[in-house]
Amino acid sequence: QVQLVESGGGLVQAGGSLRLSCAASGGTFSNYAMGWFRQAPGMEREFVAAITWSGGNTYYADSVKGRFTISRDNDENTVFLQMHSLKPEDTAVYYCAAGGSRVAVATHPDYWGQGTQVTVSS
Repeated sequence: QVQLVESGGGLVQAGGSLRLSCAASGGTFSNYAMGWFRQAPGMEREFVAAITWSGGNTYYADSVKGRFTISRDNDENTVFLQMHSLKPEDTAVYYCAAGGSRVAVATHPDYWGQGTQVTVSS
């Protein structure tokens, strides 16, 4: 059983930056592809980014491409989401997820974190 704990959310002005972290425990971190999702009030949870187990390949939703970067540190069992040029429409609860492959983590993750709130003011 893998436990995921996100941190780093907060309030930021439009155009600003935040870095989210997700610490994993209870499993072999490097066995999993990792992803980030977000859910705004009244909206469905949506895919944001994913990274393969090795970190060699990354994937992004069109809405964040060029502004967000996903990375991972397998020695520290942590995945990151660096967010730049934030917009009010990026406001959401951000969730970390783990899955057996890049496709799996993007479509039906095995594990979820509890989420961290990101609020971007205009």
